[in-house]
Amino acid sequence: MSTKDLRRRPGKKGPAGNELRFIPLGGLGQIGKNMFVLECGEDIIVVDCGLMFPDEEMLGIDFVIPDASYLFENRERIRGLILTHGHEDHIGSLPFILPRIDVPIYGTKLTLAMVEAKFRDSCPDYTPVSVEVGSGERFSLGCFSVTFLSVCHSIPDGVGLAMETPAGTVIHTGDFKLDPTPVDGRITDYSAFAEYGRKGVLLMLSDSTNVERPGFTQSERIIGRTLERLLRLHRNRRVVIAAFSTNLHRAQQILQVASRFNRKVALMGRSMVQNVNLAIDLGYIDVDKETLVPMEEANRVPDNKLIVLTTGSQGEPFSGLVRMSKGEHRFINLGPGDLVAVFASPIPGNERLVSRTINRLFECGCEVVYDRDQEVHVSGHAAREELKMMLSIVRPQYFVPLHGEYRHLVRHAKLAQEMDIPQKNTFVLQNGDVLSLNSSKAQVRRGAVPSGGILVDGMALGEMQNSLLKERQEISEEGIVIISLALDSEFRPVARPLIESVGFLHMDDAEELRGDLVLEIERALEKLPGRTGRDEDKIAQKIRSRARNVLRRYSRTPPVIRVQVMVVER
Repeated sequence: MSTKDLRRRPGKKGPAGNELRFIPLGGLGQIGKNMFVLECGEDIIVVDCGLMFPDEEMLGIDFVIPDASYLFENRERIRGLILTHGHEDHIGSLPFILPRIDVPIYGTKLTLAMVEAKFRDSCPDYTPVSVEVGSGERFSLGCFSVTFLSVCHSIPDGVGLAMETPAGTVIHTGDFKLDPTPVDGRITDYSAFAEYGRKGVLLMLSDSTNVERPGFTQSERIIGRTLERLLRLHRNRRVVIAAFSTNLHRAQQILQVASRFNRKVALMGRSMVQNVNLAIDLGYIDVDKETLVPMEEANRVPDNKLIVLTTGSQGEPFSGLVRMSKGEHRFINLGPGDLVAVFASPIPGNERLVSRTINRLFECGCEVVYDRDQEVHVSGHAAREELKMMLSIVRPQYFVPLHGEYRHLVRHAKLAQEMDIPQKNTFVLQNGDVLSLNSSKAQVRRGAVPSGGILVDGMALGEMQNSLLKERQEISEEGIVIISLALDSEFRPVARPLIESVGFLHMDDAEELRGDLVLEIERALEKLPGRTGRDEDKIAQKIRSRARNVLRRYSRTPPVIRVQVMVVER
């Protein structure tokens, strides 16, 4: 489908034509959940739609997506959604948000293929309208003219964006690094960024992930050399490698080295199998198909002829590596004859999960390679000197750091000031802020737009972050007592109250407490007001209050109390 076929829909009134608004909905002050909005005139474009993986305090939560209320309220003004690359922190929220705004998505070939696979799995009733755009190509969305700029990252087909508007040009670096020897030969397009810098850039938005790392980020090719060294040192061992399923450059090198050492590769983990096979089919990974063996046949391959490439580098509870470490994997049983290499570093917040997995691997008797000094991971993000080079090339009038925790944003803003961007023109924003600007002035309104996290448990959307997690945390810390009452039509008990406890006290071992609770409940029921003042909610509230008073005598922090009232008609 061409961009000419996409009809522009009428929208609500936006900012004046010579004013631009930048509105981050995710990705600021956090790692993940990347999403922002640009508004000019009556037109809105959205860039990226990612998720964030939960930390340990988010009990039972699968992931977190941005609060997109602002998009839902202004859907008639949205001209399109642009994707910079195929990592989950940039496309993972699409099944939850895109069907509700129903706009075309724009991306490179691999990115769109990954999105289509995601929708087939998780949202098969909705087919997105996809427009494929190559690096260097330009397209129009309302008053925006957008050009894709090639950047090197840890996944193929990543792009930065040049977005020309009536107010001026916006440059978004996307996730990038300046790798001079990338695995696929696709380097960051310095000349394109420099050309826009020469013409004049109003606003620059830039990746801040590695701003605390000095120097330059190493080339991804180091991983291939590390794997060769490991295979030479451990010729008679089975090798298990854990990596991000979307790090296809890493998968390419593992497959190439395996072929040179006459080893077969078995892919483990649903996302790993899907992403690698998709990249092979589209030509982004070049491999002899005979190098790959199905996971069901892995045990038929001699240990010294097999490499297992699996998910689980972040200690995800149901990933391939974690199941192997627990002895629960269907096809792989780890033991002293195995070498396990974790080709990734922990995402902030995942350190404990990764540490537990590594400890279990040692308990299995494996030799484990995971230290950074063994060069088992190379970042896909620019370090300080690369960020300085990008700032010197683009030379923007205004600068906003993106994609990082708050300290990363502050440090990146100070780095921009070192590169002669005035302090008054650098903005450390938070999700929900609105930056309004043109060539002569800029203004920030703090918290002007709804933002935050929506929790997702399975495929069900949860409430805003605070309320749902607060309930789970209270139950996990204090336990819960459930009181069930059966009353007749006159609100008199037809049986003794049923009291159950989970995570507080074993009621079978606390007869005195049970007796005190039953006595207090019966007294409360005897003192109920006349029939007109009775209803189940008020009775439950009164019983909860009385029960809390009793439980305080046994515990300094009483548990969560739930009262269920059932009226039995006779």
